[in-house]
Amino acid sequence: MAQLLVKKDDDHDDDLEYSPFIGIEKGAVLQEARVFNDTHLDPRRCSQVITKLLYLLNQGESFTKVEATEVFFSVTRLFQSEDIGLRRMVYLIIKELNPSVDEVIIVTSALRKDITIDMYRANAIRVLCRIIDGSLLTQIERRLKEAVLDKNPVVSSAVLVSGLHMLKVQEAVQSRAALVQFHALALLHQIRQNDRLAVSKLVGTLTRGAVSSPLAQCLLIRYTSQIIRDMSYHGQSGERPFYDFLESCLRHKAEMVILEAARAITELDGVTSRELTPAITVLQLFLSSPKPVLRFAAVRTLNKVAMTHPMAVTNCNIDMESLISDQNRIKITNELLKQHSYGRREIPYAKENGLLHLCEFIEDCEFTYLSTQILHFLGFEGPNTSDPSRFIRYIYNRVHLENATVRAAAVCTLAKFGFMVEALKPRITVLLKRCIYDSDDEVRDRATLFLSILGNDGPVDTDKVRKEFIFGSLEAPLVNMETSLKNYEPSEEAFDVDSVSKEVKSQWLAEKKAKGKKPTGLSAPPPAPTSGFDAYEKILSSIPEFASFGKLFKSSFPVELTEAETEYTVNVVKHIFDNHVVFQYNCTNTVLEQLLERVNVIVDASEAEEFSELSSKPINSLPYDSPGQAFLAFEKPEGVPVVGKFSNTLTFIVKEVDINTGEPDDDGVEDEYQLEDLEVVATDYMLNVGVSNFRNAWENMDPENELVDEYGLGQRDSLAEAVKAVTDILGMQSCEGTETVASNAKSHTRLLSGLYIGNVKVLVKAQFGMDSTKEIVMKLAVRAEDRSVSDAIHAIVACG
Repeated sequence: MAQLLVKKDDDHDDDLEYSPFIGIEKGAVLQEARVFNDTHLDPRRCSQVITKLLYLLNQGESFTKVEATEVFFSVTRLFQSEDIGLRRMVYLIIKELNPSVDEVIIVTSALRKDITIDMYRANAIRVLCRIIDGSLLTQIERRLKEAVLDKNPVVSSAVLVSGLHMLKVQEAVQSRAALVQFHALALLHQIRQNDRLAVSKLVGTLTRGAVSSPLAQCLLIRYTSQIIRDMSYHGQSGERPFYDFLESCLRHKAEMVILEAARAITELDGVTSRELTPAITVLQLFLSSPKPVLRFAAVRTLNKVAMTHPMAVTNCNIDMESLISDQNRIKITNELLKQHSYGRREIPYAKENGLLHLCEFIEDCEFTYLSTQILHFLGFEGPNTSDPSRFIRYIYNRVHLENATVRAAAVCTLAKFGFMVEALKPRITVLLKRCIYDSDDEVRDRATLFLSILGNDGPVDTDKVRKEFIFGSLEAPLVNMETSLKNYEPSEEAFDVDSVSKEVKSQWLAEKKAKGKKPTGLSAPPPAPTSGFDAYEKILSSIPEFASFGKLFKSSFPVELTEAETEYTVNVVKHIFDNHVVFQYNCTNTVLEQLLERVNVIVDASEAEEFSELSSKPINSLPYDSPGQAFLAFEKPEGVPVVGKFSNTLTFIVKEVDINTGEPDDDGVEDEYQLEDLEVVATDYMLNVGVSNFRNAWENMDPENELVDEYGLGQRDSLAEAVKAVTDILGMQSCEGTETVASNAKSHTRLLSGLYIGNVKVLVKAQFGMDSTKEIVMKLAVRAEDRSVSDAIHAIVACG
């Protein structure tokens, strides 16, 4: 059940409707459950209470044995009601409570009666099969066997999904109901999955035309592909078994079956050109289908084929390029760009042809973002081809025919060719000189800069420029660079880029500097604070969902979840509270022609079991180059440094924007963007806080809380490497100059201090020693205000 419902209204886009179950308490709901014992039952009131109970159970709330038993016996009284809606809610709560064997007997008779009633039969079967004990199976076996062949396909599927009785499943595959065929086939395969011969016989029987349901047919194609792969893995040669069946499915009347068969054929190991041809033919037909989903699926499948068989998709190039103007062009174009980029990774000999295709593409491309991305790609790959000169004409054409953004990108690309190819340097210089008369100042400035560097005007290290400036990325944030340039006063000493701070500031502070630009992530931000930590604290306290979390303990440095040059850039800041963790996702839309709405991050916390998701705050609107923040809160055990990995997916609605008027389309398309995984680690619970006098602090700390242990760190290249590794694991502050390790040192003592979650002071003495074989040992002494924290520090080192 959703904790937060986002509702868009035509007049109030920013209105949020919150779930009525936020903040409910188990004790109060159990008190409300007494309504089940009323003499005159109120179906509507009873359904509401059951809904609250289900909400608590789905949120991980655990009921004691006594509480679960009391609720269960109260719920059984609701079988007296004839209300259909209430009866369905009763079924749900019984399944979730999972009663014991003794308690099951109480409801078995009521459920067996419901099995005979058409209105309740399917749901009653599902509940009964979920809770019944093996000793009671004989009492309902006949009913279940009859239900497998019931005229109502919903009833048949209920029995098959339960999977308790496999008798007559083979007959269910012949059912006219598509859903029954699908479930019956899945169950038959599940029964035989550990017997390769049995699976092969099953598939051999069903490929003769026994299956008519498109869903079941797709499932059968997947099982057939698995058999072919297994035979290839076990070294069996000769003609592929069941390939004729896969090819016959290409002529099926259902499009989903055709697509599934084409995908299966293209993914066969060692597939030949003869086997590929019929699959490529139907995929090419799908490229011109009136259904967007078929066009996209065809492009995506052809992309995978292009990885290993680029010549097989040559005939489809014209049809795919025509999809650039498709109404779903953003997704489709991304797939095409991936296909062209395969020449850079997978197929080196196809690189030059791929680059020429891209050059032809930008001749008629109407999208600024795509043109700049392709020019950037050409700048990296073009100079390394056998004949770089043939790309210059296409690049210089952009200077004459495109808008200022594309012209500026073309100037950078020309400069890269001039740096990398010495023979082209004179020609590139002439072309760049023509660009200094451009009408746009950005184009003129870039051309002037690159001419200066190409001509070696001034004390310029050309090699360093080539590697770090031209082909690298700017390490300092642009906000810091802008601030430093404003503060720079002209003098004989030139401006030093290395003097710019590398510290990454809050995205929210970056938005504040843009006058008249409203921050998209927060509706009413507080005044700009003086430090990054204060900024985070004020932002979080202004959000009602997080205001009750208490005082913020620590905020991490931003962790990048996307590559530097992608459509959408996202980094995340981890905010640590005593028993909560809040993820702040700083998102930026870098596509000029797009507006993103309802931007949220969906997190899979299956690898972080001790965290439970509480609430989230999406971004209502994310225009081009206007950063916004989405938030997601998790609850964790209080004061415990639990760790885990989180998988992240950015979801949003994308709308096309007219770059002339700035107005977005009324209709949008739901889309998602996969982000990098995020980890909460032990160092997130430690603040690196120093002390002025370590000796005094150590002696004043209670020696009863001291724990000492020794560790073998294995072989290392140097002692400094081992010292740094341990310091990084602990995330503590080095004290009294011990951060420096002598180059040839054989021993070293590092003094560390910090503040552990819960504001517990921690001091560490780490003594390192290295023998002649470069084996390193460490003696670690830890003192803390709480002995359990000393234990935790040793546990962190042992696990690290």
